Amino acid sequence: MINIPRMLTSRRHLLSTIALAGAAAPNVAASALGKPIGLQLYTVDAEMQRDFSGTLSKVAQIGIKEVEIAGLYGKTPADWKAALSSSGLSCRSVHVYDANQSPEEVMDFASALGAKYVVTSLNPPPEIMAKIAGIKADWVPLIHAVEGMTLDDWKKSVAIADQLAEQAAKHGLVYAYHNHNVEFRKFGNTTIFEMLLASTNPATVKFEMDCGWVSAAGYDPAMFLYKYPDRICMLHIKAFQAGPPNLNLVGPKEPKPTELGRGKPHYEPIFAAAAKAHVEQYYIEQEPPFTEMSVFQAIRVNYNYLHAMPS
Repeated sequence: MINIPRMLTSRRHLLSTIALAGAAAPNVAASALGKPIGLQLYTVDAEMQRDFSGTLSKVAQIGIKEVEIAGLYGKTPADWKAALSSSGLSCRSVHVYDANQSPEEVMDFASALGAKYVVTSLNPPPEIMAKIAGIKADWVPLIHAVEGMTLDDWKKSVAIADQLAEQAAKHGLVYAYHNHNVEFRKFGNTTIFEMLLASTNPATVKFEMDCGWVSAAGYDPAMFLYKYPDRICMLHIKAFQAGPPNLNLVGPKEPKPTELGRGKPHYEPIFAAAAKAHVEQYYIEQEPPFTEMSVFQAIRVNYNYLHAMPS
């Protein structure tokens, strides 16, 4: 049996009590920006693998109305439509997340589901992917390969984003690029993220800006919303514990996740900027592990934080 210090036990109990106390409060669909609060389902990935329909129902019971898909879980578009409808949820965005599924397969799925957006991250060129060929599909070796990408490699990533946008359009979809913190590595005076914004086709390539990762890298998400109001169509809303700028995406030095309001960034100025941009939807996403409360309690804390913001 593991002995947990009394102070830590009390803190966990207090946080859990606060999270559960919100469960009795009435849910209202809209909050900041006058839009329904969404959830990126990566947050509940482990729960989705165990109980697909039940997890969606629990998400909806918190007050979430929109979800973004980050894995298909072996389900067909018809399966997803039935489960979403049963839970009272809507989905307009699908991530290409599983390395064993091609963008074409996920686009076919998203189109059949009736989604609007298909989203990818990083887009390593084929020669980078070849470095991890034969390795079990895993996030960690992929990120280590991406960390070694040269400027020429990232220029190829720009071309891939443009190609994916053309491919998405043929499926009746809009393509969006999702950032992490690694895109804030600099080549000269320019970050990879700004190179992607400046070099991709503005008519076809949109961005889903992850505000948490932008902040973890030491940048202000609001600045990008003011500078690129027509390019950023969706937001990921997450928080990390306060710390110095950090470009580590995996390993012991990576930023430590926490609930909204308990770390950085502060979201009031970000939503003020988003109100002047063309942001269509935003999604709570909290990175695992959930060390101080259950995942559903954490979602409740995040939901209540956003629900309390001015609309």
